[in-house]
Amino acid sequence: MPLNRLNNLFGKSPFGPIQDHMLVVHQCAQTLPAFFEAVLADDWDAAALQHKEIVELENRADDLKKNIRLQLPNNFFLPVPRSDLLDLVAMQDRIANSAKDIAGLTIGRRMSIPSVLADSMKEFIEQTVATSKQAQAAIEELDELLETGFRGPEVKFVEKLIEELDDLEHKTDQSQISIRSTLFKVEKDLPPVDVMFFYQVIDLIGELADRAQKIGARLQIIIAR
Repeated sequence: MPLNRLNNLFGKSPFGPIQDHMLVVHQCAQTLPAFFEAVLADDWDAAALQHKEIVELENRADDLKKNIRLQLPNNFFLPVPRSDLLDLVAMQDRIANSAKDIAGLTIGRRMSIPSVLADSMKEFIEQTVATSKQAQAAIEELDELLETGFRGPEVKFVEKLIEELDDLEHKTDQSQISIRSTLFKVEKDLPPVDVMFFYQVIDLIGELADRAQKIGARLQIIIAR
């Protein structure tokens, strides 16, 4: 069955719910800069509000993920294997989980970020959110990939987005190394337990960027099939 006829059969893209899920997932990540602005200002009331928003968005993402799993048609009606799309949704969902874990750990321990880390932490978080945004931009191209039968210039365009996503993730790796190095230099002056959790939060932020990159890698596999 030609792809355009398949599309007409459903009346809309079968990728729409996946794109909706990714939008909510990215909104989770996108809330982190405001959350950390509040943390850095020791404004825990504001941080609690941002944390609540992240939790609500993560719950919304979970609901969307469950609906996709229940309603995604079988392989016969899909231009790509159902299992690939379910893997893609699972990878997307891990970004929301990471955002919730980062905010939950930070607010749970009322972690006051050392001033020496403040600027580099803000930059690190902004870079990490940029990886999520780039992954979402790539997912938004699923409709166009379907229209073009996963061939031609649209594939090149998506591959370029994925390359840019890889570059962004590499920058977060460099920032993570730099922040860990700075923390190592001052950790002797901080409570040891706090230091342990600072490292954990830094690792979780880096993990969010890794998960965004994996969305691009999964998309590459889907395109290559």
